[in-house]
Amino acid sequence: MLFLHGASTLEEFDFAQGLADRFRVLLPSHPGMGHSGDAAQVADMHDIIVHYLDLLDALDLPEQPHLIGFSMGGWIATQLAAVARDRFDWVVLMAPAGLNDPAHPATDLGSIAPQDFPGHLAHDVTVALRYFPDGSDPAAAKAFGVARGREADLVGRLCAQHGMGHPNLRRFLKRITNPTLVVWGTEDRLLPAGQAPLWVEALPNARLLTVEGVGHLIAQERPETLQQIGDLLAA
Repeated sequence: MLFLHGASTLEEFDFAQGLADRFRVLLPSHPGMGHSGDAAQVADMHDIIVHYLDLLDALDLPEQPHLIGFSMGGWIATQLAAVARDRFDWVVLMAPAGLNDPAHPATDLGSIAPQDFPGHLAHDVTVALRYFPDGSDPAAAKAFGVARGREADLVGRLCAQHGMGHPNLRRFLKRITNPTLVVWGTEDRLLPAGQAPLWVEALPNARLLTVEGVGHLIAQERPETLQQIGDLLAA
């Protein structure tokens, strides 16, 4: 399976252990983020989609992978599956960004004070705080800031035209005929769970998994959710 992360790599990739017992899990960092090199060539979402199509060509996998996207990675996965649905088996969208529905607006990231950000990521704030500097190591805190600034630059380019989404995304969703699972935490403060039914209604072959009492970081707050997803995909 190909897992596309969100707008930051601060939580790293240990969460994927819940899937790696049964699947070969490919966890790339988006260009210009995490472990990937700089990506001055990326101007917008089209470049990211072509990047992942090139990656699939280079990998030449022996079978269709499942495609999982979380948050901003859900937006990327949506547009990727819309243009290349035949390259994938299941599509799993975990609290996906991209819909920009005015009745269920996403929280403006720029409006969140830095000290409040962990509380927007997880309902249990202690879970999110694991991934933030605690002030005991100035060098680590500086490196954290540099990494987040680098990633924010890439996110800014992807969102420059329409924000974190696309005005025609509902039309794109109709092209995704793959079996699709939409996963959402009921206490998500970044992307409200009220969006979940809109995604399920727009996707031709979708079902919804609601995770009670969990915020945006579903995999970190409720690791057994990945076990549920793996059970479904392995069936």
